[in-house]
Amino acid sequence: MLETVSQASDFIVINDIDVTYGEGEDEVLAVKGASMTISEGEFVAVVGPSGCGKSTILKVVSGLHRVSRGSAKVEGEEVVRPTKICGMAFQNATLLPWRTALDNVLLSLEISPATEAQFRGRKAEFREMALEILALVGLKDFASKYPWELSGGMQQRVSLSRALIHKPRMLLLDEPFGALDAFTREDLWNVLQKLWFELRPTVILVTHDLREAVYLADTVYVFSPRPGRVLSRTPIDIPRPRSLETTFEPGFQDLVNGLRTQIQRPAS
Repeated sequence: MLETVSQASDFIVINDIDVTYGEGEDEVLAVKGASMTISEGEFVAVVGPSGCGKSTILKVVSGLHRVSRGSAKVEGEEVVRPTKICGMAFQNATLLPWRTALDNVLLSLEISPATEAQFRGRKAEFREMALEILALVGLKDFASKYPWELSGGMQQRVSLSRALIHKPRMLLLDEPFGALDAFTREDLWNVLQKLWFELRPTVILVTHDLREAVYLADTVYVFSPRPGRVLSRTPIDIPRPRSLETTFEPGFQDLVNGLRTQIQRPAS
């Protein structure tokens, strides 16, 4: 059995940040004094009540929103513009309905500043890359299907493939399985675990599902109600690979219950 992989260097460092939205009377403090340190290749989950700033952390790390105070660094560089080394997937797959699964995956390469100039000359090579990653998520035989011909779970697999096709070193996931039924969601836990083993990006997963967080992550951060503060950092020392049988083990359930207790604890 594979053990949890030891991490190397600090890859993402968030130091005592405040993050606000709006201005003047409309200003809202979303995150206050949050600090996180994430090693390269680490799988981190962020949990907490709705509106606590979980998704804001993804925006800060990806360079889509600047901090109001403190610092956010990736590979030692302050994040001041959109980060080129990240892939992103969201709760809705947002596939283009007129493109096949394969062409939806290739879209990421067509529009990426790093690959768009090369796309036309290397289209056959990129096509093979896209087919390989679709095979990795179990969609080898569905590459020519359109989104309306795919189930919700299949569409989300395409979305993950699109986020990973350019082999990003950082993968940011915002409730990617939140709209799916429980059986499909659990199936995709295993797909994501497999992708992480194969490609080993640094992952930040935002989720409301505590079982999902414990199942997938090396480390779980719990955020308080808004303005979001880091209440705790919990290492998940369950050996990998994990299976659905793992979720019935007492140690797994103890971790889930411990996280739930922290989230439900009244704010001090």
